[in-house]
Amino acid sequence: MIIIKNKYFNFNIKNTIIGLFTGFINGVFGSGGGTLLVPILNNILKVEEHKSHATALAIIIFLSATSSVIYISRGTYDVKLTIQAAIGSIIGGIIGAKLLCKVTGRFLRISFGVIMIIAALRMVF
Repeated sequence: MIIIKNKYFNFNIKNTIIGLFTGFINGVFGSGGGTLLVPILNNILKVEEHKSHATALAIIIFLSATSSVIYISRGTYDVKLTIQAAIGSIIGGIIGAKLLCKVTGRFLRISFGVIMIIAALRMVF
């Protein structure tokens, strides 16, 4: 395993491979990076529940920005829909981030799992 350390930067190849995988999934499907990141951070990297959700959200900024640049450059997006959804997303993000600090890790795991099951069923049927 390659590990580079200094005062400000720790490089771990395993984390980069996880990022590569989630970035690929996000780029191909237009989402899913966070859906994969939370369980990966919890189960593989053993990150605490609240921190894994918050970290996944921070990582998604980079996933989305990178994919968006490519989609925008190719004209594969709807400007009006993007702006309208962004307004609601910003408000929802603020509310969700404030609530994250108030719920238990158990509640996060169960509710995230339920949402994942519902999403999977909707995708299949």
